[in-house]
Amino acid sequence: MNRRSVLRAGTGLLAGGAALTLPPAARAGAATAVPAADPTEGWTQTSFTYSWQKPWNLDLGDRHSHSGGVHRMWVYATDEPFEEGSSTDPRTEMRWKVDYRTGDHMWDADVYLPSGTDGASFVQILRSVRPSGTPATDIMLNVHDADGGTVRRYDGTVLRTGAYDTWFNVKIAHRASSGTGTIKVYFDDSLVLTVDDRGPATRYFKNGVYHHGSGRAEARFRNIVYWRR
Repeated sequence: MNRRSVLRAGTGLLAGGAALTLPPAARAGAATAVPAADPTEGWTQTSFTYSWQKPWNLDLGDRHSHSGGVHRMWVYATDEPFEEGSSTDPRTEMRWKVDYRTGDHMWDADVYLPSGTDGASFVQILRSVRPSGTPATDIMLNVHDADGGTVRRYDGTVLRTGAYDTWFNVKIAHRASSGTGTIKVYFDDSLVLTVDDRGPATRYFKNGVYHHGSGRAEARFRNIVYWRR
Protein backbone atom coordinates (compact mmCIF):
# COMPACT_ATOMS: atom_id res chain seq x y z
CA MET A 1 0.00 0.00 0.00
CA ASN A 2 1.50 3.36 -0.96
CA ARG A 3 1.94 6.39 1.26
CA ARG A 4 -1.27 8.14 0.24
CA SER A 5 -3.68 5.22 -0.13
CA VAL A 6 -3.94 4.24 3.53
CA LEU A 7 -6.87 6.51 4.33
CA ARG A 8 -8.78 5.64 1.19
CA ALA A 9 -8.34 1.92 1.86
CA GLY A 10 -9.38 2.33 5.33
CA THR A 11 -4.62 2.36 7.56
CA GLY A 12 -3.85 3.24 32.00
CA LEU A 13 -1.78 2.69 33.25
CA LEU A 14 1.36 3.14 31.33
CA ALA A 15 4.01 0.63 32.21
CA GLY A 16 5.47 1.92 35.44
CA GLY A 17 3.07 4.88 35.63
CA ALA A 18 -0.24 5.81 37.16
CA ALA A 19 -3.30 7.36 35.62
CA LEU A 20 -4.69 10.60 37.01
CA THR A 21 -8.34 11.51 37.45
CA LEU A 22 -9.20 14.84 35.86
CA PRO A 23 -12.25 17.05 36.21
CA PRO A 24 -14.63 16.75 33.27
CA ALA A 25 -13.37 18.56 30.17
CA ALA A 26 -15.43 21.18 28.42
CA ARG A 27 -17.79 19.54 25.98
CA ALA A 28 -17.65 20.39 22.31
CA GLY A 29 -18.86 17.11 20.88
CA ALA A 30 -20.39 16.38 17.54
CA ALA A 31 -24.08 16.91 17.03
CA THR A 32 -24.51 13.14 16.70
CA ALA A 33 -23.20 12.45 20.22
CA VAL A 34 -25.70 10.85 22.59
CA PRO A 35 -25.50 10.67 26.40
CA ALA A 36 -24.08 7.39 27.67
CA ALA A 37 -23.49 5.66 30.96
CA ASP A 38 -19.89 5.48 32.12
CA PRO A 39 -18.24 3.58 29.25
CA THR A 40 -15.74 1.99 31.65
CA GLU A 41 -18.33 0.47 33.99
CA GLY A 42 -17.56 -3.22 34.33
CA TRP A 43 -14.08 -2.83 32.77
CA THR A 44 -10.73 -3.30 34.56
CA GLN A 45 -7.86 -0.84 34.19
CA THR A 46 -4.81 -2.81 33.03
CA SER A 47 -1.11 -2.07 32.62
CA PHE A 48 0.47 -2.08 29.19
CA THR A 49 3.76 -1.46 27.44
CA TYR A 50 4.57 0.20 24.14
CA SER A 51 7.33 0.86 21.67
CA TRP A 52 7.98 3.92 19.49
CA GLN A 53 7.70 4.44 15.75
CA LYS A 54 9.31 7.66 14.47
CA PRO A 55 11.30 8.82 11.44
CA TRP A 56 14.04 6.22 11.13
CA ASN A 57 16.87 8.75 10.78
CA LEU A 58 15.95 10.88 13.82
CA ASP A 59 16.20 10.46 17.57
CA LEU A 60 12.90 10.14 19.43
CA GLY A 61 13.58 13.44 21.19
CA ASP A 62 13.51 15.20 17.81
CA ARG A 63 9.80 14.40 17.45
CA HIS A 64 8.55 13.72 20.99
CA SER A 65 8.56 15.30 24.42
CA HIS A 66 7.10 14.23 27.76
CA SER A 67 6.51 16.76 30.52
CA GLY A 68 3.88 17.16 33.22
CA GLY A 69 2.23 13.91 32.20
CA VAL A 70 1.71 15.09 28.61
CA HIS A 71 3.17 13.29 25.60
CA ARG A 72 3.69 15.64 22.64
CA MET A 73 4.30 14.00 19.27
CA TRP A 74 4.88 15.84 16.02
CA VAL A 75 6.10 15.14 12.52
CA TYR A 76 6.60 16.93 9.20
CA ALA A 77 5.28 15.78 5.84
CA THR A 78 8.87 15.80 4.57
CA ASP A 79 10.11 13.43 7.30
CA GLU A 80 11.30 9.93 6.55
CA PRO A 81 9.04 6.91 7.31
CA PHE A 82 9.61 4.77 10.40
CA GLU A 83 11.69 2.25 8.48
CA GLU A 84 14.26 2.98 5.80
CA GLY A 85 12.80 2.14 2.40
CA SER A 86 9.18 2.01 3.64
CA SER A 87 6.51 3.57 1.43
CA THR A 88 4.35 4.61 4.39
CA ASP A 89 3.77 8.16 5.60
CA PRO A 90 5.90 9.78 8.32
CA ARG A 91 4.82 9.22 11.88
CA THR A 92 5.60 9.56 15.55
CA GLU A 93 3.46 6.98 17.28
CA MET A 94 3.16 4.85 20.38
CA ARG A 95 2.75 1.24 19.26
CA TRP A 96 0.92 -0.61 22.03
CA LYS A 97 2.48 -4.00 22.71
CA VAL A 98 -0.84 -5.62 23.53
CA ASP A 99 -1.74 -7.70 20.48
CA TYR A 100 -5.14 -9.38 20.56
CA ARG A 101 -7.55 -11.34 18.38
CA THR A 102 -10.66 -11.58 20.56
CA GLY A 103 -12.11 -10.08 23.71
CA ASP A 104 -13.03 -6.61 24.95
CA HIS A 105 -10.28 -3.98 24.76
CA MET A 106 -10.49 -0.21 25.27
CA TRP A 107 -8.07 2.61 24.46
CA ASP A 108 -8.67 5.72 26.61
CA ALA A 109 -6.84 9.08 26.67
CA ASP A 110 -7.26 12.82 26.78
CA VAL A 111 -6.31 14.28 23.40
CA TYR A 112 -5.21 17.77 22.33
CA LEU A 113 -4.96 18.64 18.62
CA PRO A 114 -3.16 21.93 17.91
CA SER A 115 -4.67 24.17 15.24
CA GLY A 116 -3.33 23.69 11.74
CA THR A 117 -2.79 19.95 12.03
CA ASP A 118 -4.38 18.66 8.83
CA GLY A 119 -4.74 15.15 7.43
CA ALA A 120 -3.17 13.25 10.33
CA SER A 121 -4.37 10.14 12.14
CA PHE A 122 -4.06 10.41 15.92
CA VAL A 123 -5.35 6.99 16.99
CA GLN A 124 -5.96 3.73 15.14
CA ILE A 125 -6.43 -0.01 15.49
CA LEU A 126 -3.94 -1.68 13.19
CA ARG A 127 -4.51 -5.19 11.83
CA SER A 128 -1.00 -6.63 11.91
CA VAL A 129 -1.93 -10.20 10.90
CA ARG A 130 -4.95 -10.40 8.66
CA PRO A 131 -6.40 -12.37 5.76
CA SER A 132 -4.99 -11.39 2.37
CA GLY A 133 -6.92 -8.59 0.71
CA THR A 134 -8.48 -7.22 3.91
CA PRO A 135 -7.84 -3.65 5.16
CA ALA A 136 -4.81 -2.73 7.25
CA THR A 137 -6.85 -1.04 9.99
CA ASP A 138 -10.15 -1.51 11.79
CA ILE A 139 -10.51 2.22 12.46
CA MET A 140 -8.52 5.46 12.19
CA LEU A 141 -9.49 8.83 13.65
CA ASN A 142 -8.14 11.73 11.61
CA VAL A 143 -8.10 15.50 12.14
CA HIS A 144 -8.65 17.99 9.30
CA ASP A 145 -8.22 21.76 9.14
CA ALA A 146 -11.90 22.66 8.78
CA ASP A 147 -14.56 24.07 11.12
CA GLY A 148 -12.07 24.70 13.90
CA GLY A 149 -10.65 21.17 13.65
CA THR A 150 -12.79 18.35 12.29
CA VAL A 151 -12.33 14.77 13.48
CA ARG A 152 -13.41 12.13 10.98
CA ARG A 153 -13.45 8.36 10.77
CA TYR A 154 -10.96 7.86 7.96
CA ASP A 155 -11.91 10.66 5.50
CA GLY A 156 -15.65 10.15 5.94
CA THR A 157 -17.96 10.36 8.93
CA VAL A 158 -17.63 13.62 10.89
CA LEU A 159 -17.41 12.84 14.60
CA ARG A 160 -16.53 16.27 15.97
CA THR A 161 -15.92 19.86 14.94
CA GLY A 162 -14.20 22.57 16.98
CA ALA A 163 -11.60 20.03 18.09
CA TYR A 164 -8.54 22.30 17.89
CA ASP A 165 -6.72 23.64 20.93
CA THR A 166 -8.82 21.97 23.62
CA TRP A 167 -8.47 18.80 25.65
CA PHE A 168 -11.17 16.17 25.13
CA ASN A 169 -11.39 12.55 26.15
CA VAL A 170 -11.47 9.77 23.56
CA LYS A 171 -12.34 6.14 24.22
CA ILE A 172 -12.31 3.38 21.60
CA ALA A 173 -13.91 0.15 22.82
CA HIS A 174 -13.40 -2.92 20.63
CA ARG A 175 -15.32 -6.15 21.11
CA ALA A 176 -13.23 -8.43 18.90
CA SER A 177 -14.34 -11.91 17.91
CA SER A 178 -13.42 -14.77 15.61
CA GLY A 179 -15.90 -13.26 13.14
CA THR A 180 -16.95 -9.63 12.84
CA GLY A 181 -16.60 -7.53 15.98
CA THR A 182 -17.89 -4.13 17.08
CA ILE A 183 -16.12 -0.83 17.71
CA LYS A 184 -17.58 2.01 19.76
CA VAL A 185 -16.07 5.51 19.92
CA TYR A 186 -16.81 7.89 22.80
CA PHE A 187 -15.92 11.58 23.07
CA ASP A 188 -16.14 12.92 26.62
CA ASP A 189 -18.03 9.73 27.53
CA SER A 190 -20.74 10.30 24.90
CA LEU A 191 -21.14 7.63 22.24
CA VAL A 192 -20.42 9.13 18.79
CA LEU A 193 -19.92 6.05 16.61
CA THR A 194 -20.71 2.34 16.51
CA VAL A 195 -19.30 0.34 13.58
CA ASP A 196 -18.28 -3.19 12.68
CA ASP A 197 -14.59 -4.01 12.53
CA ARG A 198 -13.03 -5.49 9.38
CA GLY A 199 -13.23 -9.13 10.43
CA PRO A 200 -10.81 -11.51 12.15
CA ALA A 201 -7.22 -10.38 12.62
CA THR A 202 -4.47 -9.87 15.16
CA ARG A 203 -4.43 -6.18 15.99
CA TYR A 204 -3.14 -3.51 18.36
CA PHE A 205 -3.78 0.13 19.27
CA LYS A 206 -1.55 3.00 18.12
CA ASN A 207 -1.68 6.67 19.07
CA GLY A 208 0.39 9.66 18.05
CA VAL A 209 0.50 11.42 14.72
CA TYR A 210 0.58 9.54 11.41
CA HIS A 211 0.69 12.29 8.80
CA HIS A 212 -1.08 12.05 5.44
CA GLY A 213 -1.18 15.80 4.77
CA SER A 214 1.27 18.65 4.33
CA GLY A 215 3.35 20.78 6.68
CA ARG A 216 3.60 20.01 10.40
CA ALA A 217 1.22 17.81 12.38
CA GLU A 218 1.05 17.39 16.15
CA ALA A 219 -1.05 15.57 18.74
CA ARG A 220 -0.79 15.50 22.52
CA PHE A 221 -1.96 12.85 24.97
CA ARG A 222 -2.35 12.53 28.73
CA ASN A 223 -3.99 10.02 31.11
CA ILE A 224 -3.51 7.14 28.68
CA VAL A 225 -5.34 4.08 30.01
CA TYR A 226 -5.91 0.51 28.82
CA TRP A 227 -9.12 -1.25 29.88
CA ARG A 228 -10.13 -4.92 29.67
CA ARG A 229 -13.21 -6.90 30.54
